[in-house]
Amino acid sequence: MQSASDHAPHPRLVPRPGAWLLAAVLVGASGEATTADLYVVCNANVTLQSSDVRDVFIGEKSFAGSARLTPADNLAAQTVFLQRVVKVSADRYISLWTKKSFRDGANPPPVKASDAETIAYVRQTPGACSYVQIAPPVGVTVVGKF
Repeated sequence: MQSASDHAPHPRLVPRPGAWLLAAVLVGASGEATTADLYVVCNANVTLQSSDVRDVFIGEKSFAGSARLTPADNLAAQTVFLQRVVKVSADRYISLWTKKSFRDGANPPPVKASDAETIAYVRQTPGACSYVQIAPPVGVTVVGKF
């Protein structure tokens, strides 16, 4: 004859109260970072197609018309930008620029710490392009939303 304990689940397989809620919160939080809007913005004097953005940030495109492009990375949004737009890992991105530096003498884009610092750089620098996760203010050109 079987006892009631024979039908009880193994103690390690029984979810603890709140475990599902914690898992759902963690999954939701990690999803937020990857689903946030990402805007590529340029100085008002730059006309650039969204299809050219990757080439600008890997150093393959230096001009938009007569404007010399001066891209800048935004540390606050860089991981998302590299995944969505450039489609490379951070390590691969660094490697691309290291090779380009030795081969062509080109410098990688300067790194800005925040969306606010990035917007200020783009507004003040002719030819500047970067990316932000906040809705872009007046005074910059939105090249694309990714």
